[in-house]
Amino acid sequence: MRDLPKIELHLHLEGAAPPAFIRGLAREKNIDLSGIFREDGGYAYKGFDHFLQVYEAACTVLTGPEEFRRLTLAVLEESASHGVIYTEAFLSPEFCGGADLAAWRDYLAAIEDAAAEAERTFGITLRGIVTPIRHFGPERAKATARCAIETFGPFIRGFGLAGAEMMHRPGDFSWSFDAAREAGMHLTAHAGEWGGPDMVADTIRDLRPERIGHGINASRDPALVEDIAERGIVLEVCPGSNVFLAAVPSWRDHPIADLMARGVKVTVSTDDPPFFHTTMTKEYETLAKVFDFGESEFETLLQTALSAAFCDEETRGRVKARIEARRG
Repeated sequence: MRDLPKIELHLHLEGAAPPAFIRGLAREKNIDLSGIFREDGGYAYKGFDHFLQVYEAACTVLTGPEEFRRLTLAVLEESASHGVIYTEAFLSPEFCGGADLAAWRDYLAAIEDAAAEAERTFGITLRGIVTPIRHFGPERAKATARCAIETFGPFIRGFGLAGAEMMHRPGDFSWSFDAAREAGMHLTAHAGEWGGPDMVADTIRDLRPERIGHGINASRDPALVEDIAERGIVLEVCPGSNVFLAAVPSWRDHPIADLMARGVKVTVSTDDPPFFHTTMTKEYETLAKVFDFGESEFETLLQTALSAAFCDEETRGRVKARIEARRG
């Protein structure tokens, strides 16, 4: 499973930071973050709201472009070790200079530099999706949208929405999504991880994304599932994350296989892998064990992700060629 070529479309860059990396930065800066780690060195939190607090605490040591360059390299090296050859990461200008455009350009240059080095060294391609933090509010999202639009290009490909899903309604962010759409950006939005089918339906209606992050609670409304399948909207499903956070009771209860059987386009990702004790290898292994996924299902996941990637066609072609090369 580790060696299978994989594409990951739902990864939060800061949330993928290895705990040892964050501890090392904290030591360098003499910042006491001992409260966010368990005795074994992993991240310590209880429930989703506390997870967000620990996540943001970990980000306090990421204070400049150089730290983000190092972070990007560490994350991409780890992803590549699990067979990932292309990944899209959610990047928040809020964590990169407070959504100030000039500062964001500096951070982004460092991230792009690291991505180029990782592609040469580890054979993995990174593209970015600029993402406002939902619980920071719609007005702050507008500044993030401006950062996204001003840096949209070969590397920054999309605009999204992450954070605490139950704060604000999708339509509150319509201005930011409309602006990004008019600029030609691809769109995705978290919905249906905690909110019900209505949250997914409202997100589709008000924000008109091409992809939905998670989206699993759409499974509770057969008509909505049919609509998603007919529209070709892709769900960025993160089963290990959903189980770990108790968004679903267990792997056996996860709707991923049912959604695929009902014609929904699905991809698999890790979300915030060290927080949820997962990797792309582990996701694949568990899908095989629990749902008896085999070569056909994994090929479907791969091809869906390749088609749904927000990259330009030249990059898509290079990724496709890399997949074929891996297969020999």
